[in-house]
This record gives sequence, C-alpha cells and structure tokens, in this order.
Amino acid sequence: MSSNSADRRTQAQTSVIVTVTICFVVIALLLTGLMAHVVVTMMRSANKIDDARAGHAAQIALAAFASRLSATVTDNAVWDEAYEAVGSVAAEDWAYDNWGSTSKDYALYDGAILTGPAGTIVSAYRKGEPFEPRAYFGEAFDRQIQTAGKPGQSPLLSFFKTEDGVALVGSEAIQPYQTSANVSRFSVLTFYKLLTPEVIATLSSEHGLDGLRLQDGPPPGLLNTPVKDMNGAVMAYLAWPSAAPGSVVFNEVYPYVASAAAILVVFLGGVLFAGASEARRLHRLAETARFQANHDSLSGLLNRHGLLDFLERSEPSASSTLSLYLIDLDGFKAVNDAWGHAVGDALIRLVAKALPACHPEIVAAARLGGDEFALVQVGTAPHGEIERAVLALLVEPFKIDERTIEVGASIGTAVGTEDIASLELLRRADMALYRAKENGKGQAVQYDLELDRERQHIAELEGKLRSAISTGLIEPAFQPLVSAATGEIIGVEALARWPSPTGNISPEIFIPLAEKSGLIDALGVHMLRTSVRHAKDWSGLALSVNVSPIQLCNPDFAAQVIAVLKEFDFDPSRLTLEITESVLMTSPDQARRSIDHLKRFGIKFALDDFGCGYASIGALRQFGFDRMKIDRSLVSGVENAANGIEVLRATISLATALDIPVTAEGIENARQAAILRETGCDQLQGYLVGKPMSARDISTRLLHEASAA
Repeated sequence: MSSNSADRRTQAQTSVIVTVTICFVVIALLLTGLMAHVVVTMMRSANKIDDARAGHAAQIALAAFASRLSATVTDNAVWDEAYEAVGSVAAEDWAYDNWGSTSKDYALYDGAILTGPAGTIVSAYRKGEPFEPRAYFGEAFDRQIQTAGKPGQSPLLSFFKTEDGVALVGSEAIQPYQTSANVSRFSVLTFYKLLTPEVIATLSSEHGLDGLRLQDGPPPGLLNTPVKDMNGAVMAYLAWPSAAPGSVVFNEVYPYVASAAAILVVFLGGVLFAGASEARRLHRLAETARFQANHDSLSGLLNRHGLLDFLERSEPSASSTLSLYLIDLDGFKAVNDAWGHAVGDALIRLVAKALPACHPEIVAAARLGGDEFALVQVGTAPHGEIERAVLALLVEPFKIDERTIEVGASIGTAVGTEDIASLELLRRADMALYRAKENGKGQAVQYDLELDRERQHIAELEGKLRSAISTGLIEPAFQPLVSAATGEIIGVEALARWPSPTGNISPEIFIPLAEKSGLIDALGVHMLRTSVRHAKDWSGLALSVNVSPIQLCNPDFAAQVIAVLKEFDFDPSRLTLEITESVLMTSPDQARRSIDHLKRFGIKFALDDFGCGYASIGALRQFGFDRMKIDRSLVSGVENAANGIEVLRATISLATALDIPVTAEGIENARQAAILRETGCDQLQGYLVGKPMSARDISTRLLHEASAA
C-alpha cells in the first residue's frame, strides 16, 4: 500500500471523525440549547401557573371570608324573634344581650351595630364595648345602612378602612322568615370583622398562601390582590411572595444539565414526572371544586345546580319513568326557634342521610335550601309508594342530643318526559309542593295541568281586579247600623261589592287576592274615597269602613286616609275604621303608630269580629278602641249553644267594664235583638235591621225615616 493511499485513508477517517465530532458537537449544542430552552420555558410557565393559582386562591380567600360574615348576618337578621325585638322598647337591651355582648370574644365578628329604619343607631358594640360607628367607619357607613335597609335587599358587604385596620362590614335588613307586609325600610343589623394578622394567618393556612400579609400600598416584588371599598377604590392589598416552583426546580437541576446528556434526560424525565404529578394534583383540585359547586355543604347532597345538572343528564326511557319529588319539612321552623340553629342543622343532616335510602328507585337526592329537599326516582314504582315511604320515614321522631324532635313533610311530585326541560320539571314539582302545603301538613300532591290553569285564572282575575279598581267598577254597598234603643239608623258600614256579568264576585275571593297581589292599598283608598263621597250627604250619619291589616301596616296609610277626608271636607269624627284582631298579633307596633296618628285627627276605631280570634283585654286597653263589634258566631250562639247567652253577656260586660260601646253584627231575628238589648249592646247590625244596599237606597230610607218622624 502506498503512502498516498494511506494518507487519503487517514484524511478520510479524520474527515469522518471531524465531521462526526462536529456533528456531535452541533447536535449536542442544539440538544443542549433546546433542552435549556425547554427547561426555562417550563420554569416560567410553572411560575406563572402557580402565581395564577395563588391569585385565584387569594380571591377565593376573600370571598370565603365575606361568605362567612354574610351567612352570620343572615342567620341573625332573618329571624322572627329579632324582627319583633328590634321593634320593641327593649330593642337596645335585646341587641346587647344577643349581639353586643357576644362581640367581645366571638370568632365570627368583632362588632355588632343595630340601626333603626330611619338610620339612627340603636346599639353599637365593638369587642363588647360601646362605640360610635360613624366616627369609626366614616360617612360611607350611612350609605351602606341606607341601601341594606331596603326591602328585598341581600346582605350588603363592604370593606372599610378604620383606625384598627381594614374591616369587612356586613349589613342586612332585620326581617321575619315570611312576611307580606309592605314595609319601605327595615331596621338593619351590621356585623364587622377586622382583617387582623390572626385572620390573615387563617386565610393563609386555609388557602395555601404562605407568607400572606396585608399592606397599605402596592407591594414591590410580591404577588397581590387588591382590597376595595364600596366605591371600588383600593384601600389595601393582600400580598404574598411567589412560590416560584419552576425556579426552585431549575436551580436544583442546573449543575447537572451542563454535566451530561444522561443527567439532562433524567432531569427531563423528572420534569415530566413532576408535570404529570402536578396535572394529577390539579385534576384532583378541579374534581373537588366541581363537587363543591354541585353539592350542599351542610348535608352533602346535591344542591340546586347539581340537581338540574343531574336531570339534564338523565332522560326517561320506555321502560322506566323519571319523577321528581320536592319535600318540605313541616315544623322545621319551630325546631329552629325552640332549640336553635345547631339542632336544626343536625336535623337537616339526619334527614339528608335518611331520605336517599327511603326507596330502592331513588337515584339522587338534593337539598335546595332551608328545609326543602328533592328526590329523583327512576323506575316504575307508583308515586304513592314513594310518597308513603318518605312520610313514614319522617313520622318517626329523630333523636338529637337526647332531644326528641318530631317533624313531618309536604310533598310535591312531577313526572318528567323527553319534552320537559329540567327547570320546567322543577317548576311543576314546586307548584305541586305549594298546593300540598296549602292543603295542610303531611300532604302529597302530584302536578296536574289544573294547577297551571288555576294560576292562569288567578293571574287573569288579578288583571280584572286591577282594572275594576282603576275604572271604579267596585262600589260600596252600605249596611245600616241602628240604635238598639230606638231602632233608628245612626250609621252605615261600607262593604265592597264587585259586580260581574255572571253575578257578584265574593269579597272573600277578591280581597285576599288584592292583599296577595299588592292591590289592597289601591282598593282600600278607592273604597274609602267612594264611601266618603256618598256619606258626605247623609248629615250626622256615622260611616264605618273596613281596613285590611296590610293597609294598617303601611307607613303611608294614615296620610292617605287624612288626604281623602280633606279632599271631601268630611268630618273625621263621623268615620270609624274597623280592623280585625289579626293585625294586633302580626304587626302591633306599626298598627299602634297608625291608630294613634289617626285618632289624634279625630277618627274612631272599632275592633271587628271580637270573639273569633285571640285579642286580649290588654290589647283592648293598649290600642284604645272606640267600639267593639262582637262576632256573629257569638250572636248565633245565643240560640244554638247551651251557654251562649252567658258567653255573650260576659263579653259585653268586659267591654262595658272597659267603657267600650258594643255593636252586634249578624242579627237575623227579633229574639236575638231582644237578648242583645237586654245584655247591654247599644248598636245592632244584620239582616233583621237592614241588608247591604246601594247609596240611593240608603238615601231613600233616611228620607222615609225623616218623613215618619
């Protein structure tokens, strides 16, 4: 072999080695650069993802803090006992006993403030000591109270800057669980909780935000989320250092990346493994959040959103039927009132545990709020079988802390089909439940189209009632009130009459409808104005007009009555407003204010239907009634009951002792009239002395009596 040939071979091998070496170096550099780029990108992405998670967690922390205070305010504000107490003369002491004293060392709030409907401070305690809220919170506190006191307002939550730091203030109108009263403003309960270092530490621990702190200004180099006041202005920042998990990992593996490709592969494998682990962790967090969004925290059952989602995914089949049962506990409010919310919550958990197992065909259970539950049945078992199973389950008493708790249930049932949406199915079951509760305790009702037709009929009747009031179609009929001694007409009672092409519509139908639909004030003013207009020409004749409890509880009622009397220049002393005993029980304070205002103007008041309700001697004295009308059941009892005359005589004697004259209504025969005269009744009303008649007939009768005299 020649030297030239060996050189060429050596050069070729060298060239190959160089080429391979260069290619290897280039490839190694490219791989190293790509790997470095990948690592840096992953590091930054990991930091960004974790920062976003932390920012979201901080917002959730503030929301959870606000939610706890909101729930605490609602639990204390939507409370029948509180609603009655804050309207009494003992409101300040009651507020201190229940809220003010508790603020000294209570974990859920640091201060409690009670303001009246006019915005006046009734009670204000901070850590058990009295304080001045307006000086503490500033002028924005008044805006919060004004907004929170309006009817229908949800709990109002705002952050305030105080001398002690940032405080979350929650305000809500104090109101009963259920009310139909037309109230323009309520008293307001306000709780506040300071964002103290201890609170921040708790939020940090609960939401995985290490190093969480509260700062006045934008913190340089820290992640943050703003804390804004009610005007949207930033007052402080929740700040925390970035965990920077990507940077931590990069710093740990950096020396090995430059050392060898094997370490790089291990590193990439570790990163991939860490990413997979993080994905699995985030997946678990997402599943947890999804569960919480669809389930009730107290009972563990589905919530309303979860129930609707389940119904959307469940479809009836040819072999099985999907049915929805809404269940409302009978007597649950009494349990809360008697034993407190802790026992009520324990009862909810026991019921929630028992309901899903009441029948094998129950495939889902939900709690829709309060004491209302839902069950979903998929199968062919009769509805009555499921309903009996639920009722039988709740008939058995529950044992809670050695207390025996008894509740029942009302059930509304609706059957699902392919063309019925989930919301419609829920609406139908809710309508059936409403009817079941109307029918009484322990009832079960299945949805029927007749329920919708009834609702449509009521809506149409409401429209006709609105039109009848505005057009003056509803007119008063006047029933004479006569002197028991002389038999002469000394007054009339105005009774609402609504004529229709098919006959008069009963007041027992349209007056409750007017109360439910918010038309009672318009109807009442119309009746008063029309009655006064007719009675103005009957010189010296007294006029009695019935007043709904809802009207009397309207703060504008007294002004409306006075305006009508001034409009027709009608003597206030001729007008008597008749009210029933129910208003004395439901809204005594507002009723007292309206009565006192109108009595000062010269208007008289009569207690109607005495003897059929719960009015006490104290109520008769307290409200200063000018007349008492005994119920027709006492009048008819003088002939039908063995001791009827004695009961009647005792009732009239009570009124006589209180110096209150008595009117007897429902007089139908001469014997009843004679007995009532003998027992001391000075005024009679009924078919015997005169049926309800038109204004023209009253004028004719007065003319005849004047001619006969």
